[in-house]
Amino acid sequence: MTSQSERDYQPTEVEKKWKARWQEHGGDKVREDSTRTKYYCLDMFPYPSGAGLHVGHWRGYTISDVWSRYKTLQGYEVLHPMGWDAFGLPAENYAIQTGIHPAISTAQNVANFKRQLADIGAMYDWDREINTSDPSYYKWTQYFFVQMFKRGLAYRKKMPINWCPSCKTGLANEEVVDGKCDRCGTEVTKREMDQWMLRITAYADRLLEDLKDLDWPDKVKRMQTAWIGRSEGARIVFDIDGKPDAQIEVFSTRPDTLYGATYMVLAPEHPLVEAITTADKRAAVDLYVSEALKKSAIARQIVDKTKTGEFTGAYAVHPLTGAKMPIWIADYVLMDYGTGAIMAVPAHDERDFEFAEAFNLPIVQVVAPDGQAPDHERTLYTGPGTLINSEDLNGLDVEAGKRAIVVKLEKLDRGEATVSYRMRDWVFARQRYWGEPIPIIHCPTCGAVPVPEDQLPVLLPEVERYEPTGTGESPLAAIESFVHTTCPECGGPARRETDTMPQWAGSSWYFLRYPDPKNDEAPFSREKANEWLPVDMYIGGVEHAVLHLLYARFFTKVIYDIGLIDFVEPFKQLFNQGMVTLNGAKMSKSKGNVVNPDDMTTLHGVDALRMYELFVGPPEDDAEWNTNGLEGVSRFLHRLYRTAAANIDQPAPTRPALEKLRHRFIATLSERMESFRLNTAVSAFMEYINALSAESEAGIDRETIETLAVTIAPFAPHLGEELWSLLGYTESVFTATWPTYDGKWLVDDEVDIAVQVNGRVRAHITVAADAAADTAIASAKADSEIAGWLADKQVVKEIYVPGRLVNLVVK
Repeated sequence: MTSQSERDYQPTEVEKKWKARWQEHGGDKVREDSTRTKYYCLDMFPYPSGAGLHVGHWRGYTISDVWSRYKTLQGYEVLHPMGWDAFGLPAENYAIQTGIHPAISTAQNVANFKRQLADIGAMYDWDREINTSDPSYYKWTQYFFVQMFKRGLAYRKKMPINWCPSCKTGLANEEVVDGKCDRCGTEVTKREMDQWMLRITAYADRLLEDLKDLDWPDKVKRMQTAWIGRSEGARIVFDIDGKPDAQIEVFSTRPDTLYGATYMVLAPEHPLVEAITTADKRAAVDLYVSEALKKSAIARQIVDKTKTGEFTGAYAVHPLTGAKMPIWIADYVLMDYGTGAIMAVPAHDERDFEFAEAFNLPIVQVVAPDGQAPDHERTLYTGPGTLINSEDLNGLDVEAGKRAIVVKLEKLDRGEATVSYRMRDWVFARQRYWGEPIPIIHCPTCGAVPVPEDQLPVLLPEVERYEPTGTGESPLAAIESFVHTTCPECGGPARRETDTMPQWAGSSWYFLRYPDPKNDEAPFSREKANEWLPVDMYIGGVEHAVLHLLYARFFTKVIYDIGLIDFVEPFKQLFNQGMVTLNGAKMSKSKGNVVNPDDMTTLHGVDALRMYELFVGPPEDDAEWNTNGLEGVSRFLHRLYRTAAANIDQPAPTRPALEKLRHRFIATLSERMESFRLNTAVSAFMEYINALSAESEAGIDRETIETLAVTIAPFAPHLGEELWSLLGYTESVFTATWPTYDGKWLVDDEVDIAVQVNGRVRAHITVAADAAADTAIASAKADSEIAGWLADKQVVKEIYVPGRLVNLVVK
């Protein structure tokens, strides 16, 4: 009979066995009746919109699984669920590319993704699986929209929006990156349309204020802070000459420069442009507006481009001086920022100065560094100073000037101190098929009416043609049986809304559904939500720093205000894993640099791939894939197995050297785990096995083998289970407890100290850690190397710094 010590490690065989055991015994299912402290670890769930996972995807899922298993061994009842962000542009664009209906292609992709995630060996509780395209789920997404509509947070507005000509749909500002669609990379244009909006700006201060208490990466917090973009300044109102019913409002962070405002500039898409443009300027203004709307926001804001614009023929009235100020339109002013209008102060703003120079407009300096007017009028100055050319405010510094100007404006009812935000309300509609139907009915008598809650969900109808129309209407608009309905309020004929929600709708609250995924009466039980949430650890890519994370925080605050939960932030701790690159580039099928995990696990096993994903570098940093590194980790796991297996049949007695190694290993590993340095945690195992090898001739004790089995289990769960079973245990290794260490074993018995002669290190010696000064000095003098330096010399001074050095002064 072959003993365990004579068997080699067979990862494929071992992994197949333990996957079957886990499935049979349901070891990954959350026990609702558990008395353990609850812990919620969550992955950002994937879009099932491509051919499958590559090794770059594995990294994040491996990190979350290692952490979930570690917390389980620490004694927590861990919720670690998985689901699918299945609605929206990613899934629908994939369906269009392949010619397979999104309902079919999404289901196929989900099945493939699920198989691949099972291969990872992750402890997902699949009984809690959710899918955002499932009517039992999106019923509640629609429910939240209805609640927002009733509270005035969802509204419809005609406005110029970002339009992707390729995806043929409107985009939120957050979905435009460098002027291009974040899904397909096409240059974004502007199109004026009726759009559903969510009033996320009503939560701007709360979204900003609550960031400070989150255990999130500083980078993400800075990105959200910048996106919200809170600015303090003044709202200033300008009348329009000859137009008593029209006014221009601007927001300025520099009200101190108001006396230097010499002209106004409107964004080409500003709603006042058409009303104020004079007949003789109409043709030129219309042409300019048309051309401007073809440009992306990025292109319009390029700093060094030649300034262009058109005069509208209209004039604004300066609120303090009564002077007439020409009103221009220019594409460097955007409707998405501020009010879409600016008071141009060319002496103190670079873009305004360039525009004034291009069109020979007046320039008046009102701030000077020394309080003196410049030698010539057409001068640009953007620094601090005191006010000049500002009537009775001359001599005030900039800050005092701001306050004084605001007081003047308030007395005239032409302005006030206020706060502005860079963030705009969320465009919450798509002119696409694959999404949640917006639960609104348009009645000619009653207006926009929400679908009654007991009639939810509004089901997405089955269609043959799902491709976007490009006309600004969803394909749903062509389905008469869907569109025509009756008004819930008056009973008269009405039409359903045919736009669908964006892909961010379902992902903005999915984390709340996992604790209660099968609830038919409510989106979730308040008791269960408060029991499990906020999420303790949320793991995903930094690319969602603004989009998903901002939306999820907004939804959570709205749901709190509705009264369904007792917390205002969804995620306590956030971790952003880095990408895995190949040849210096992010893995992408289009680049041909994808490494298939199936190939890697066939050669080396799942556990080896898991550990290499961690070992490849700090988990928050990008890392370059190297197959040779994976092979090295695979060899290490075989060595670890042999080290443990060689002693399982006849473990040696415990001895101090092994105890010291074991407790130091546990201390080191635990510290690296708690600081989330998972790459160095893998290194700790390698260091430990190297140290054990030096002690292997005398044998290894059972407690050391048990420690190896338990601690390797989060990283290589199949191997951990196998070693635990070979030790004679019939229950899973994850019913065990993460080992603790005794601090007495961390204290060194001996220390290495330097020996100096006349201040220069000449040797190192080993002494007892608690050695007295005379003992340490005697040992130093007795050292053969030091003895040579002392020959024929007189020692005139002896210095001992405990645990560090001996210094002998000779002459």
